Amino acid sequence: PWIDPATQGKRSFHWIKARDGMPLPLVVTHPAGSTAKDKLPAVMLVHGGPWSRGASTHWSPEAQFLASRGYRVLEPDFRGSTGYGDKHFKAGWKQWGLAMQDDLADAVQWAAGEGLIDPQKVCIYGGSYGGYAALMGPVRHPDTYRCAASLVGVTDIMLMFNSANSDASAEWKRYGMPKMVGDPSADRALLDANSPVRRAADIKVPVLLAQGLMDMRVPREHADDFATAAEKAGVKLQRLN
Repeated sequence: PWIDPATQGKRSFHWIKARDGMPLPLVVTHPAGSTAKDKLPAVMLVHGGPWSRGASTHWSPEAQFLASRGYRVLEPDFRGSTGYGDKHFKAGWKQWGLAMQDDLADAVQWAAGEGLIDPQKVCIYGGSYGGYAALMGPVRHPDTYRCAASLVGVTDIMLMFNSANSDASAEWKRYGMPKMVGDPSADRALLDANSPVRRAADIKVPVLLAQGLMDMRVPREHADDFATAAEKAGVKLQRLN
């Protein structure tokens, strides 16, 4: 109640189309005082899960913080997000780093086409799965993002199966992840090709890597291993623990 509504960014909801025609929900936060004619720098804010509902038009502390710094904030509910039906949900299965990543780039392209953002000034940021997507963004779409910020992001998909420090259940590792992310045996090449720790050399933009030292959902070794690979590859990396 102590926040003055006049200082807050306005949020708008849109339906856009992915490159394969799939409808994608998108929430955009517009900085206070800005108009649709202002071509602003932008942040692609990727929700975690990924099997969860992402943004709504309700007040969001992260989006409002970024908007208060002058960024137009893009929050798409990429395929795999829940709440939009079975087709939208299942379209994200085994699409980490692939079509799910393309959906984010397609949202950037839409916003640029609408004149809302400067396509040369876009950063990608998120936590957990969103942190994973932030690191894969400049790998899969190197011309789309100028920087990446990953908060407790998955960097090695195989570690989701193998880490002794993870709180993932045996049932989830045996039945859920093989179906929804990829089978660690049959899909090993796919999982390796879409793990940021093995694609660090493809990242040509500055990266901010933030990690909780006692995180059991995404254990610290994800950040440790990625930092080692990134430094070896010459990535401009800043790390926060």
